[in-house]
Amino acid sequence: MRLRTTCPAGRRTWTVELRPQTGGPVLFCEQCPAGGRPLAAASARSAALAHLARHARCDVLPVHMRTCQCHERGCRWHSRHRGCAGSIRLLLARERRGRVWRLADSCAACAAATDHAAVVPDTILSASVLAACESGRGRRGRLPRGPGEQTRVREMLSYLAAALPDGTEASARLLALQCALRMNAVAEVRIPAGLLRALRLGNRTDPWRELEQARWLSRFPGPADSGGTAVVARLLDAGLLTQSPARPDRRRAADWALRSALPGRAAEGGPLPQLVAVWLTAYTSPERGDGLMESDRMARDCGFDLSALPDVLRQLDATGLLKSLDVCPDSGDLRWKLAEQWLPRQGDHGAP
Repeated sequence: MRLRTTCPAGRRTWTVELRPQTGGPVLFCEQCPAGGRPLAAASARSAALAHLARHARCDVLPVHMRTCQCHERGCRWHSRHRGCAGSIRLLLARERRGRVWRLADSCAACAAATDHAAVVPDTILSASVLAACESGRGRRGRLPRGPGEQTRVREMLSYLAAALPDGTEASARLLALQCALRMNAVAEVRIPAGLLRALRLGNRTDPWRELEQARWLSRFPGPADSGGTAVVARLLDAGLLTQSPARPDRRRAADWALRSALPGRAAEGGPLPQLVAVWLTAYTSPERGDGLMESDRMARDCGFDLSALPDVLRQLDATGLLKSLDVCPDSGDLRWKLAEQWLPRQGDHGAP
């Protein structure tokens, strides 16, 4: 007789569907008894993600009781692999070109095998502690809260891989990363012209236009100030409003990502080598200076076709970022070691 473990009482899978209707899309949730809720077309994607986030925050379950939900359903959400393994995290998956969104507990192995999906950062769904941090005490003695800069950047890259449409250019992803980490409590962000010039985006309007067309942000008309030295925008991704903890910690992560995007001559190669440099640094162990990850995951998080990987790595190798690099032809695993001067230096011990 085959024994089977009992599933936990709390369900850890939530699915919403955006159905096109006359007058705009309507959100239907499998877990909500009420009927569909009409949405504005411009904010439908953000509303779907925010709805899933509310379910996850309300239906809390102890870590030791959480199981891989696709395993409970016979692993029908992804291609076959060696079996469930690794820690349990929340996985956001997109189906039917963004009409269906699913948030579910998934093990690391199943998460890696699921297409059009990304692990949702704990910093996105955790309860905000901003009020506690700003309860009137002096800021001089304030200590950073939550994960360090490296973990924040790594998790945000994974989140944006699911939140942004397929085919989003590297320049738009670099910009989205900075906007998501620098936004204030009302989802507004001011990007100085100096930061854009540092990313080689100073005179480029394409990244802004691409994010606006994706309904991810909306720029305010006209210059941000009398000198026109910044761009001000409102982010339309409601899921980002649940980031925690405080904004100063996120701004430090944004600065960390900016420094990681400019190793040597990487910026001269264009936005894609810069974005890949951030990704590699974010997944590098600060203690060992090396990293190991699936190459297709890098391609998904950075938004490029896997066939372009050799050319991107050659560009990065010429910058002096990489001390060594190996790609396994059988598994597709990517193993690298960063040059000592480009190792992540911070107090974050969350690297894999």
